[in-house]
Amino acid sequence: MNKHQEQHLRNSDFITDTVIGLSDGLTVPFALAAGLSGAVASNGIILTAGIAEIVAGSIAMGLGGYLAGKTEIEHYDSELKREYDEVEAVPEKEKEEIREIFAGYGLSVDSQKQIVEELAKDKDQWVDFMMKFELGLERPSLNRARNSALTIGGAYVVGGFVPLLGYFFTDLPMQGLMVSSVLTIICLFVFGYFKSRATGQPPIQGAFKVLIVGVIAAAAAFLVARFLNSAV
Repeated sequence: MNKHQEQHLRNSDFITDTVIGLSDGLTVPFALAAGLSGAVASNGIILTAGIAEIVAGSIAMGLGGYLAGKTEIEHYDSELKREYDEVEAVPEKEKEEIREIFAGYGLSVDSQKQIVEELAKDKDQWVDFMMKFELGLERPSLNRARNSALTIGGAYVVGGFVPLLGYFFTDLPMQGLMVSSVLTIICLFVFGYFKSRATGQPPIQGAFKVLIVGVIAAAAAFLVARFLNSAV
């Protein structure tokens, strides 16, 4: 007899942060390097600018993730305090809100009343229920802000060095751009594929979406840099 196994996405915060960091890390430095390839004659300049961008970008992205994580925790704590106050001040109104929730699931009036009275015996469980089912809020991890900052920043660095690899092993910017383009296109496709699989989306379609965005960003930067260089 085959046992039923449910497959659900777990640790979605880590996956979300990794996707944010890698997607920006692959596309922004690639676009910068592509743009500079059309404007300068030295791989050294591109590498210097690219590494500087990766450092600055990873710090900025990590800081953004940290602030977002702190805001999520502060928002939850604020709503938690408000819910405790409401349970204390207007318990009957809160009970009515619970009954409305269960009514939406088709439970009878008697079942609603019984569940509400049982749930109301434990104030902590009562408030926890209201946070999840009335407000749709899950308690964030206390380390959410730190973990988000490290994950996004680290993923940005990993993704950012991929487009620069071509410039380490070539002599001219256009040669570096060709190698960089191949490496980045492969990584964008692979990244998009596994990102889509992890989130339950069509993997091939998702891979091409990520690839197209990265290529468009790099092409735009390259053309703008070439235009400005010729104009100046």
